[in-house]
Amino acid sequence: MAQRRDPSGPRERPRAPGRERARAQVTGSPWSSGVTRAADGAVEVAGVDVRALAAEHGTPAYVLDEADFRARARAYRDAFAAAFEPLGTGVDVYYAGKAFLSVAVARWAHEEGLRVDTATGGELAVALRAGLPGSEIGLHGNNKSDSELARALDAGVGRIIVDSIGEVERVAEAARAHGGGPAPVMVRVTTGVHAGGHEYISTAHEDQKFGLSLVAGPDGGTSPAMTALRAVLDRPELHLLGIHSHIGSQILDPSGFEVAARKVLALRAELARDTGYLVPEVDLGGGYGIAYVPGEVPLDPARVAKDLASTVDAVCAELSTPLPRLSIEPGRAIVGPTTCTLYTVGTVKPVVLDDGRTRLYVAVDGGMSDNIRPALYGAAYHAEVVSRTSGETGVLARVVGKHCESGDIVVHEVQLPADVRTGDLLAVAATGAYGRSMASNYNHVPRPPVVAVTDGATRVLVRRETEDDLLALDQG
Repeated sequence: MAQRRDPSGPRERPRAPGRERARAQVTGSPWSSGVTRAADGAVEVAGVDVRALAAEHGTPAYVLDEADFRARARAYRDAFAAAFEPLGTGVDVYYAGKAFLSVAVARWAHEEGLRVDTATGGELAVALRAGLPGSEIGLHGNNKSDSELARALDAGVGRIIVDSIGEVERVAEAARAHGGGPAPVMVRVTTGVHAGGHEYISTAHEDQKFGLSLVAGPDGGTSPAMTALRAVLDRPELHLLGIHSHIGSQILDPSGFEVAARKVLALRAELARDTGYLVPEVDLGGGYGIAYVPGEVPLDPARVAKDLASTVDAVCAELSTPLPRLSIEPGRAIVGPTTCTLYTVGTVKPVVLDDGRTRLYVAVDGGMSDNIRPALYGAAYHAEVVSRTSGETGVLARVVGKHCESGDIVVHEVQLPADVRTGDLLAVAATGAYGRSMASNYNHVPRPPVVAVTDGATRVLVRRETEDDLLALDQG
């Protein structure tokens, strides 16, 4: 299937013919719905001028449009309900907290009718601090600790996703020690569907750490996935809630979900034939792609829901099995476009390239510590000057950070006004997913705050780290 893949190295985009005007319209994809540009060229997010935001909260800062987040959460909830309810089954939408999770964001997701998926004890702690009932939380992870399992059972989480055959025994023993009745588990399987962007975020092929293969071993015996499912059924401390599949991230072609659904439903029917037990639920994961640069088209929730409903209905009819309850796990698709990262421009340096062109290196006061994805995956982003207008034409530019790495690139290639200068505010779109979640303190740079904007007001969701925070961890 056709997929846009991030190359392993820096991604170069061909220049558009001619010289562009520098003052682009900062609205629509890949920006949040609350982003507008005023007549003087300054950008507002949900009614807040970025110049005022920078003056109050400083830069760099992650700026999150709350109304946009809520609208995207509702869009997935409503689209999948509308597609599956006519078939007589329901869908649970789990917000994938790994994309970005804070107490407020967990609450927003829950208030909009979503559950929350967590992947570590830390994420579970945030969801519980937000006041979510345990039954509305799932726990993922390929290497869960004993303490994480114990905490999940104490919280009464709605499901624990088992990721290996050995984990079946560990979860069963934890449930026996807990003594609260059978633990609800799902078994994560790898369907062999290769989908998503960079190899590191394509998670359903065989040669990687997640899940259990549907392919039988060289002796032709039972597949690891079937072995794990039967092992769960054999343990009275466990309740086999369902089968889980996640095929990758940043997927822009929905056909991969349909192929994976067919394989998971076939496995469900095979288990029922062999054991008499028909699992009640199937989770088809997340990975729905978003637009990172102008011209890219994100996946439409309504289209994906409609196509998946058609596939699930047809396959269950072929297999003569009733439809399961479905669940999905969008994360990036909900939070990614809601957020931009606001920077202040520092050094501006023209560099002559081997082909005779000149590239303007525009350094900002953040970098790979607040967005590692360009360095890790070669991920593409879009940036614009947002504090003023410019009559200058656009020139070839590269936005870089302040860290001691030549790979500290925020945006590989973008057109910026020729007069971009020190002190300008520059915003990078669609940084809500994995920006703050994967942020680090490289070079002892404190992590930026997450500032929510709504109806012309701001509030800090996650405060800026300080040097005192960093030094407090150093025991001397």
